[in-house]
Amino acid sequence: MTNIRKVAELAGVSVATVSRALKSPDIVSPVTREKVLKAVDQAGYKPNLMAVQFRSQRTYNLVVLVPTIANTFFARVISGIQEAAQERGYGVLLCNTLGNEAMETQYASLVSTRQADGVVQLRAFNPFSDNAFPAGAALPMINACEVLDDAPCPTVKLDNRAAAREVTEHLIALGHRRIGMIKGPRRSPLTRDRQLGYQDALSAAGIALDERLLCPGDFTPLAGYQAAETLIALTERPTAIFCESDEMAIGAMSRIKESGLSVPKDISVAGFDDIAFASYTDPPLTTIAQPAEAFGREAVAMLIDVLEGQKVENLVMPYTLLTRASTAPCQL
Repeated sequence: MTNIRKVAELAGVSVATVSRALKSPDIVSPVTREKVLKAVDQAGYKPNLMAVQFRSQRTYNLVVLVPTIANTFFARVISGIQEAAQERGYGVLLCNTLGNEAMETQYASLVSTRQADGVVQLRAFNPFSDNAFPAGAALPMINACEVLDDAPCPTVKLDNRAAAREVTEHLIALGHRRIGMIKGPRRSPLTRDRQLGYQDALSAAGIALDERLLCPGDFTPLAGYQAAETLIALTERPTAIFCESDEMAIGAMSRIKESGLSVPKDISVAGFDDIAFASYTDPPLTTIAQPAEAFGREAVAMLIDVLEGQKVENLVMPYTLLTRASTAPCQL
């Protein structure tokens, strides 16, 4: 069986360097790491992972708690997580929790039982009990995307309130005064913050909030479709609709068109996320672009820093309003 010395000989480095490249790849230069990995493949070397984990007290596994992998935005975040974890020598245990708190708690317990090192949580819920770790110890978790209020751990988030305000201001600048909103899940902080941003823009423009223009949703196309049906049935229907996700915006546009109305001539539609389909809808969708893959990459980098005892600060990610053909000046 090939041993680590053969790998070192093929790579032209020391045995210690090979060990570091396999155990802690982030502390080895990319050039050296590439040479070692090529030598590993060439030699057919299979490192003793059990021994590595025993010596380092690490499993090099990260648990990722995602509310639903069916959501396009979360799928992009997961892609960033997997990419960053692989680069740093970590595996990913992906848990599609469907927002089930008991399931999230169960998977998080893999950390306290030394089967994983830390958790990336994509939902606003802390799956660890208060006494899961010694007093004063850093919680081995990063909360990303849908962030807890007063989170007990570092967070990666967007200023959802500011972004929603900017979308609504865009619609107001186009002359729209009756602007519907299709919201996300009732308990989500994202829903709350995006609605607050919407209300901020209306208030600043002197437009009274009409509760009839607010429709519940759940970030799915079906929710957007059903909410749009409610909105266009109003005696005074909206001339624009802001959806808290692109998937709901796509569903809303489908129902608007089925009713014989035009987007954006009769009703402008804006979304949130800039998923891959957003620029290919008919018409292309105005939306807020948020860097989903970067959310995942940053969450992994921050979590590994926490695991290594470094001080980690909260991170607010950038966003961009992308104006496309689904929004146009009000015709009324």
